[in-house]
Amino acid sequence: MTKKSTPPLKKKSPQSEDLSSPPSVKKRSSKTTATQAGFVAILGAPNAGKSTLLNHIIGQKISIVSPKAQTTRMRVLGVMTEDQIQIGFIDTPGIFAPKRRLDHAMVHAAWHSLQDADSILLIVDASAYKDNKTGDIIGELRRRHKRVVLVLNKIDAVAPTRLLPLAAALNDTGIFDDTFMVSALTGDGVEDLKNYLKAKMPPSPWFFDQDQLSDLPSQLLTAEITREQLYRQLQQELPYAATVVPDSWEVKKDGSIIIRQSIVVSRLNYRPIVLGKAGARIKTIGQKARFEMEQLLGQKVHLFLDVKVDEKWQERPEFYRLFGLDFVAK
Repeated sequence: MTKKSTPPLKKKSPQSEDLSSPPSVKKRSSKTTATQAGFVAILGAPNAGKSTLLNHIIGQKISIVSPKAQTTRMRVLGVMTEDQIQIGFIDTPGIFAPKRRLDHAMVHAAWHSLQDADSILLIVDASAYKDNKTGDIIGELRRRHKRVVLVLNKIDAVAPTRLLPLAAALNDTGIFDDTFMVSALTGDGVEDLKNYLKAKMPPSPWFFDQDQLSDLPSQLLTAEITREQLYRQLQQELPYAATVVPDSWEVKKDGSIIIRQSIVVSRLNYRPIVLGKAGARIKTIGQKARFEMEQLLGQKVHLFLDVKVDEKWQERPEFYRLFGLDFVAK
């Protein structure tokens, strides 16, 4: 696992940042200013559409998306700067009943994000509300005395006649200040939500440069891109117990980037699944990941992938430190 620094993502203009320490939200300055800035935490059950909403608001893919539940494992911050207002949107892992150490760390990261938030969004999948996860999240928010903005997502997949009764039932819980109905996929209603949040941000200096899109190092973002392709190409063939870690990052004289990463699986018999016949599968994963990396970074990428077996990777603190997760979270 490398300790080399890589730049946080900017609008095609990176700068250096240390990968060895986990990302943190910056402290608010007490100085008076004409600008506004703040943080918005995005909570919800797995697959509610949190990452899709973040990516649509930022206008760039910051957080990976796949049909697999619990795709987002760490706190991902996307930065939107418009006019004199800057908002850090904190995408969080889906909240569910944790069983393993990694589950506990992910759910802890989601709840911990509330500490820095000026506003909290609860994203609810309007097309699949009948699960108990959202009810459990609402109960915990009520216990923590949090005021929340309700965002009913995926309205493009729901009959309009179902939306108002669903919104009314959720608002009866008493924790919501406002309600928005959106489709993060199509963008329906997202602009209204964004304008509402911009008006809620307090006077403050900006926390990030105007062209910065995320505070995560590019090395972590590109590792997440490969993990997304791993899930998309293998779907149900590969269990959840796989991850991608950065090994090295080298910028060549011509501006292209050599990226080396390891796909880590928990069992030896998963390795040939990732490789595929004559290496065909890992080649496809690499090609698709490399294309997305080049779109993200604006540079030619040379991607080299290795597949390693580590049955205990979920019990090793270094993996948690790398992705800013709490190894001892309960």
